Amino acid sequence: MNFEFTTVQALLFIILIAILIIAIIFVLKYFLNRKRDLKSIYKDKKLASPLVARNKYPEVDPFKLHRSVLLFGLVASLAVVFIVFNWTTYEKKMDLSGYDLNVEEDFEIEPPRTAEPPKPPPPPPPPVIEEVPEEQILDDEEQPDFQSQDVDVDDVVEAPPEDTTHVAPPPPPPPPPPKEEEIFQIVEQMPRFPGCEDKSTKAEKEKCSQQKLMEYIYANLKYPSIARENGIEGRAVIRFVVDKTGKVSDVKILRDIGGGCGEAAAKVIKSMNNMPKKWVPGRQGGRKVKVYYTLPVIFKLTG
Repeated sequence: MNFEFTTVQALLFIILIAILIIAIIFVLKYFLNRKRDLKSIYKDKKLASPLVARNKYPEVDPFKLHRSVLLFGLVASLAVVFIVFNWTTYEKKMDLSGYDLNVEEDFEIEPPRTAEPPKPPPPPPPPVIEEVPEEQILDDEEQPDFQSQDVDVDDVVEAPPEDTTHVAPPPPPPPPPPKEEEIFQIVEQMPRFPGCEDKSTKAEKEKCSQQKLMEYIYANLKYPSIARENGIEGRAVIRFVVDKTGKVSDVKILRDIGGGCGEAAAKVIKSMNNMPKKWVPGRQGGRKVKVYYTLPVIFKLTG
């Protein structure tokens, strides 16, 4: 049989046991104080031993009840232990019946920036054609004398000196820019908030993940005082990335209702990196991938 006690019930049972113990003490004290004429009774009475009534008379000796008191104390202790072991705390359940996690609006998402290729060098300037003045044109009579380049068999031809200078090799080409890892919008297994991996089916895990995500959001979300004073209500939309390790990054406010509500929601999202357990990463084709996660956060004044 499974026993469950709430906090209020456990406290009430423990208080009742304490009251019962105090009541028994007062009843025994009252019962023993009623016997006041014991001195006259034992005046002429012969005792089996002078040690019998040396400190207390046998009628008021509380040690005669030590066995009963010991058993009662043992039962009371076991009762308290039983109550404490069956003390059950229930998690606060959040009603998500009117809460829609799907965002129907389309938000323009900037693609991840990659390293831009270097700009090509500017083209060389066009050649400038200079006009030669007429005074510098040589006349036919002033043409230079040409020397004969004929070589006889007996002529000795010397080879040109060998060039001993070493030319440095050209520098290696620059390394290619690092390839940016793709961030998916929708994958086979979307990221899940931690704490629901003990569920058996995928649907149960997703439902439990949404429930725990909302509980975390509204347990740590602080309504901005400016928005509260001005009666600002509405839905802010936050987008973030869940990487392969379950870490949250690139938190952006897609829609803000003002009054600091968007910043408050983004702050709660960033605080998820301080949780003892990280998100369960998304998977595509059996491997972990980075996934965009869009989350609406509702701000509503109560009271």
